[in-house]
Amino acid sequence: MTPPDTQSATESPAARYSAFRRRTAGNGPALLDFQTLYDFDLDPFQIEACRALESGSGVLVAAPTGSGKTVVGEFAVHLALTAGRKCFYTTPIKALSNQKYADLVRRYGPEKVGLLTGDNSVNGEAPVVVMTTEVLRNMLYAASPTLSGLAFVVMDEVHYLADRFRGAVWEEVIIHVPDSVRIVALSATVSNAEEFGEWLQAVRGDTAVIVDEHRPVPLFQHMMVGTRLYDLFVEVGKGANRQARVNPQLQRIAVEEVRRTKLNQNRRTGRRRAPRPARYRPPSRPDVVARLDRAGLLPAITFIFSRNGCDTAVLQCLNAGLRLTSKEESEEIRAHVELRTADIAREDLAVLGYDDFLAALERGIAAHHAGMLPTFKEIVEELFVRGLIKVVFATETLALGINMPARTVVIERLDKWNGEAHVDLTPGEYTQLTGRAGRRGIDVEGHAVVIWGPGVDPAAVAGLAGTRTYPLNSSFRPSYNMAVNLVGAVGVERARTLLEESFAQFQADRAVVGLARQVHRNEEALAGYAQAAECHLGDFMEYAALRRRLSDREAELARERSAARRAEAARSLERLRPGDVVHVPSGRRTGLAVVLDPGLGRRSDGPAPLVLTANRSVQRLSVHDFPRPVEPLDRLRIPKSFSPRNPQARRDLAAALRAKVPDDAHLRRRGRGRDVPPADDKEIAELRAALRRHPVHGCDKREEHARWAERYFRLERETEQLRRRVEGRSQVIARTFDRVCAVLQQLGYLDGDTVTEDGRRLARIYNELDLLTAECLRAGVWEGLDHAELAACVSALVYESRQPDDAAPPRTPSGAAQDALAAMVRLWGRLDAVEKDNRVSFLREPDLGFAWTAYRWARGGDLDEVLLDTDLTAGDFVRAVKQLLDLLGQIADASPENSHIRKTARRAMDAMRRGVVAYSSVA
Repeated sequence: MTPPDTQSATESPAARYSAFRRRTAGNGPALLDFQTLYDFDLDPFQIEACRALESGSGVLVAAPTGSGKTVVGEFAVHLALTAGRKCFYTTPIKALSNQKYADLVRRYGPEKVGLLTGDNSVNGEAPVVVMTTEVLRNMLYAASPTLSGLAFVVMDEVHYLADRFRGAVWEEVIIHVPDSVRIVALSATVSNAEEFGEWLQAVRGDTAVIVDEHRPVPLFQHMMVGTRLYDLFVEVGKGANRQARVNPQLQRIAVEEVRRTKLNQNRRTGRRRAPRPARYRPPSRPDVVARLDRAGLLPAITFIFSRNGCDTAVLQCLNAGLRLTSKEESEEIRAHVELRTADIAREDLAVLGYDDFLAALERGIAAHHAGMLPTFKEIVEELFVRGLIKVVFATETLALGINMPARTVVIERLDKWNGEAHVDLTPGEYTQLTGRAGRRGIDVEGHAVVIWGPGVDPAAVAGLAGTRTYPLNSSFRPSYNMAVNLVGAVGVERARTLLEESFAQFQADRAVVGLARQVHRNEEALAGYAQAAECHLGDFMEYAALRRRLSDREAELARERSAARRAEAARSLERLRPGDVVHVPSGRRTGLAVVLDPGLGRRSDGPAPLVLTANRSVQRLSVHDFPRPVEPLDRLRIPKSFSPRNPQARRDLAAALRAKVPDDAHLRRRGRGRDVPPADDKEIAELRAALRRHPVHGCDKREEHARWAERYFRLERETEQLRRRVEGRSQVIARTFDRVCAVLQQLGYLDGDTVTEDGRRLARIYNELDLLTAECLRAGVWEGLDHAELAACVSALVYESRQPDDAAPPRTPSGAAQDALAAMVRLWGRLDAVEKDNRVSFLREPDLGFAWTAYRWARGGDLDEVLLDTDLTAGDFVRAVKQLLDLLGQIADASPENSHIRKTARRAMDAMRRGVVAYSSVA
């Protein structure tokens, strides 16, 4: 990309015009006019996509982060305005909508651009409206008159349709947008872009698929060991044989760390007395930032997969005295922050940690994560884009669409907590994170830095950096709200047909084609195996079937014996008492042990006795440590003062144990025993007799035939599993829809093709617990509540705690609100039973974790008092309240005019939309 101001001043105007005409040959008038809006030449993939749009096609553009995909979306805006039509620009997150709205307002003026995000409604009838995808979905179901004149829908970050919580919305929009509207789908680079484009072709008609994997700013990969930077790749060979290899210096460091770890392990186990190897100490965060600064690699984004980790990193840099800004930059930062926070009450700023936030910003340092107040996050984004913030410590949510590129991206760890377990980063996630590195038009190259630590394999990092595997897989499934809206619009049968057009079914059908082909190949192989097993003496497959039945029956009896032994072992453990000396027959804990606590009722699978072993180790055993029943060998008195945590007490008791039973070798021999199966049952005797009578039993090639027969039966089992998978994937979406409709029929929301009055109420509720919300309205659970009590109850339908399942019960308001919350939980239990009967599972249990906080805030509580009663950060609190406001608005809209619930919901919204919640997030 060559900006015009860098072109040679010696070129004549005629020469420059001639070069421009060559570059733009084949462009239509709208594209020629559009290119004058930019001070750089468009890239080939941008021109190709824009030409397709101008010729009347829809487009799918898959390209790396920062490559300029949004230019194609902006051309759709230009085309719509030129033709006097409308363009909707949809994004997955409100922050991205706000950012895009500001960009388009700067170009076209506030009178031509609107914003609809749920939080904000600005000029919604403008010819260009930026909105979240959910807003457009709701407009389509409501047949909003705002859709009149719509020519283009831009779907930015369309790969969000893989999101398991919200992804279905993208597919709903793509399926239901009128055929006259052209879709402009903008995606990160995905490995199956052609497959997704094929689906778009099938459901939307003519769609050009443009895939570009070229990064406009080259990306260089590094690893930091201590504070030393190493290139991840080095080039070896010459000429045509030149290729990139993992840096051998890094590989040597990794090998040396493995050796050091083994030495330390040997020292601990006493196998070898060697000098203690030097322990690796990772660089501190201030040291990393300082090293990047010296190398000229700032501004940088450091990804830390923890909100608390991000905040701690900022404090560490402040405590280290790090300053990355000049005096003039600090003054500019302060002025901007004071302007953006002028409407926030001083007492609220104190609660929000404003002084520390500003102090870090003035030094060029910031955090960015979902726990921050939205206004604070926006300030960080604005200052970073202006080059005033030099380093940001962020969670991975920053990588999702916000225009906030850096010269360098640092990744501290290659694994993250996903809510359930620590999982490794995927190549797609690594690519998404490092895609932020390299600012187009500013940097000639971007840099990705992985912090090395013990256990980090440079080859594995190279695999992440070199893999472009980022498949786009549908997460679509029908919901209750979707079902009533679809049936109300087109009836049950047409709705089924529409759902079968989803990308989810498209992918399932493609998989079915491959599975069916494999079934056919297996069937051909089965015929060959059967032929190879043929015997001249008779039907060998019949004989082999008898052998298999005999083998299956013997295995069944063995399982029964094993289960009986486990049951008897569990019963024997129940009879143990403190002081019993036992012999543990197998596993790592084998040997003598004395029972400290029988452990009755601790585990669902049987007793779990706590024992002290002869080598002074305190262990919790289970029935799995005793393959056969256990009997006490002796008794040992346990002193009343004995404590398992006292090393001396453990040593004394273990010594007494060894003295009591000095030699346990004979016990191991005695306890080993022999597993003698009971006499054969009648079925086994009959099968063995049938085998001996069969004509092929005497064949001298019997075992050769048997090997082919065994292959036949093994492949037959695999083929049957494949057939079941084919059956399970065919019409999978339609079958789920049928079950959803069955639930709605049973509860009276549907009557055949007719949506009932209750169903029409459900159609206006777009929430994960849509059906439970509608049931609460129908049952009158919230009648008689005041506005704060209603807010507390409705919060249980939107909030999801981060607390573990065994955490203490959350505090809730007393009185009518408490009764209503209990009624909601009972109502969920009845719906859960109905779902189970119909083999679906959509509704989670209401979460009461935000009820008290919502109640206090709706009652007018101060921010500091409200936050004091909760573990939530200010950002989490604001987001939870805004989600609550959204559902309260839906409940009000779904309730009859002048009803108590409608009025109370509106009062609750007015009471809660204040202070930090009311601050506009539109710059």
